[in-house]
Amino acid sequence: MVGTFWSLVPAIVAIALALITKEVYSSLFVGIIVGALFFAIDAGSGFAGFFNHIFSNTIDEDHAYGMIVQLSDSWNVGILVFLVVLGIMVALMNKAGGSAAFGRWAKKHIKTKVGAQIATIFLGIFIFIDDYFNCLTVGSVMRPVTDKYGISREKLAYLIDATAAPICIIAPISSWAAAVAGFAGDGENGIMLFVDAIPFNFYAIFTVFMMFAMVLMKFEYGKMAKFEEALTAVGANEEEDKTAEAPKGKVIDLVFPVVTLIVFCILGMIYTGGFFTKMVEEEGEMVANPNFLNIILSFSDSDASVGLVLGSFAALIITVAFYCIRRILSFKKCMNCIPDGFKAMVPAILILTLAWTLKSMTDSLGAKEYVAGLVEGSAAGLKLFLPAIIFIIACGLAFATGTSWGTFGILIPICIAAFPSTADPIRIISISACMAGAVCGDHCSPISDTTIMASAGAQCDHVNHVSTQLPYAISVAVISFITYIVAGVTSGLGTALSAIISLVFGVAVLFGFLFVMRMRKQTVKAK
Repeated sequence: MVGTFWSLVPAIVAIALALITKEVYSSLFVGIIVGALFFAIDAGSGFAGFFNHIFSNTIDEDHAYGMIVQLSDSWNVGILVFLVVLGIMVALMNKAGGSAAFGRWAKKHIKTKVGAQIATIFLGIFIFIDDYFNCLTVGSVMRPVTDKYGISREKLAYLIDATAAPICIIAPISSWAAAVAGFAGDGENGIMLFVDAIPFNFYAIFTVFMMFAMVLMKFEYGKMAKFEEALTAVGANEEEDKTAEAPKGKVIDLVFPVVTLIVFCILGMIYTGGFFTKMVEEEGEMVANPNFLNIILSFSDSDASVGLVLGSFAALIITVAFYCIRRILSFKKCMNCIPDGFKAMVPAILILTLAWTLKSMTDSLGAKEYVAGLVEGSAAGLKLFLPAIIFIIACGLAFATGTSWGTFGILIPICIAAFPSTADPIRIISISACMAGAVCGDHCSPISDTTIMASAGAQCDHVNHVSTQLPYAISVAVISFITYIVAGVTSGLGTALSAIISLVFGVAVLFGFLFVMRMRKQTVKAK
């Protein structure tokens, strides 16, 4: 079963069960059991091997699987700590009345439902540093505002998710740019490769266009329409005033912690990338050279997990001091927010733990190698259609495994090896297709950590978020697939002209599709 289609079955089972039963915990665990069972059968390790593989199975230094192994991984632990600290920050902002004050301010300045959604999108675009940071921060800041204007939690979760990975993958200064640069391999300028790929990252670009278009066109389709129409019928969300614990809170009690969080998370990431220790030679001596140009290099060398933990802890300490100095919260009340923040993040932590364990099951069955073989086998004779093929394969792999970064690690080196000439336009289009497909699969997958945290940030039922988001994500994915065919066919005209033609074509098709869907919905309502 290792290295065959069976390696993808555990993830497929988990995803199918989650969508059918609308219960994510048991669905993920069943997928883990299926993966461990397949591994035990293939290895002939019996019940003991099956049981150990679920929790902890260390084969060698590079091959360790199971729940305990995932929870002891330094990267994963860093993300969990970051989640907890963000949960505490959100609890503090709510307790201080910052979220409620922002809601009151927004009620005066944001007059419409459209305005609330546009504000959410712009905030999501502004927080482009990291998708995890984006999901939880945008959710905590905008949830009171969207609640006031009768925007469903499902729609908020979609706006959060659609401004997380899709924005990070087209932002040159982000943890995602650093990841892509790291996967580029020796002899490649990873950051420049990332920048060159941005115009062809159709899924991310079209997702941003679609968000704005649907908000301004004032319509929804698929399951999202049911949630939006149901909430519109009863008015604003009933939970909108639950955060109003401190009526004396001011907007600064939300703005200051959020800005502090952004600044220190950026500093934390570039610190782990060596920004403050970059050395240059001056008069025969090596001296520190922290300058603007080194920011990009520092992001490419950064450890996002550690950097976000350092930044969030610094922001937490400063926020507690700020509230105490302002006497909006006592030190004791600030400390009481610690368990509250932790408890708020328990569902997300549990889902992430199960999702990471499921990913380790598919890794142990050789899912990555199986998909890599499919890509390599499809290259011959299909050069012009290869970007579209890579896009679909990247979508499938990221959807099944719940990770876009893992998909980058598999497919980007293959694309570089398949097209070694930097002058070949198909090379950069194929790399872009890999990145776009990985984001698309990650966006759709119920076991993706970004999708999970978007649900947590919006405080939305996870399965509802996935089921309402899928029609939108699939629509953009189909249009992106067609656009990659156009990009491949026009690649002979050069990358610049091919990008322009493809983007114009894709945006035109997207808007045409949305107009048809709106007219169809209006026709159905008229009947």
